[in-house]
Order: sequence, then C-alpha cells, then structure tokens
Amino acid sequence: MQINWKDILVLLGINMLYACVGICTKMAALQSTGSLSYLLWFSGAVVIIAVYAFIWQQVLRRMDLSTAYMFKGTTLIFTMLIAALLFGETVTVPNIIGSLIIVCGIVILARS
Repeated sequence: MQINWKDILVLLGINMLYACVGICTKMAALQSTGSLSYLLWFSGAVVIIAVYAFIWQQVLRRMDLSTAYMFKGTTLIFTMLIAALLFGETVTVPNIIGSLIIVCGIVILARS
C-alpha cells in the first residue's frame, strides 16, 4: 500500500472539512431553535456533509477503503484543535496522548 503526499493531503483536507460540521452544529446549538441563525448554521452542516460525501466517494474511487479509512482518526484531532481555537475548549494531556496514538497508528499502518 503506497500512499503519496497528494493522497495524504486530500485525506487530511476531507477530514478537516468533516470536522467543520462540528463547528456548524455547535454554533447552531448556541442559537434559538428555529431562528434564522439556527437554520443557517444547521444548513451549513448539511451542506458540508453533502460536499464531504461527494468528495469521499471520489476518494474511494481512487484508493482502497482500508487506505482511506485509516485517516478517519484525524477528524478527532481536527475537531479538538478547532474546539480549542474557536471555542476556548481545553486540550488536556489525555487529548494529546490520544492524538499521538492516532498519528502513530496511521504511520504504522501506512508503512506496513
């Protein structure tokens, strides 16, 4: 299983895109249910999921599911970073250790 840098960047990008769904849903949750701002944030989440699904299908046409899927764990890392940057969430030592385990797992699988 040979992974090139272009594929890695595409996989990281699509997982970062998926992590943005969390931003939209968090922002929607902070709005009054049924308000225009709620509907806009919620609609943003739906649009992002639709775009993500389309791109994911294109990715799977180009590479094996096992190769593409091993990068799914990066979504958790992106979500944690976005939550810390935008919402002031605390990144704890267990979060960092978990992120390192995810990255190590991806590296080990990519080299096997």
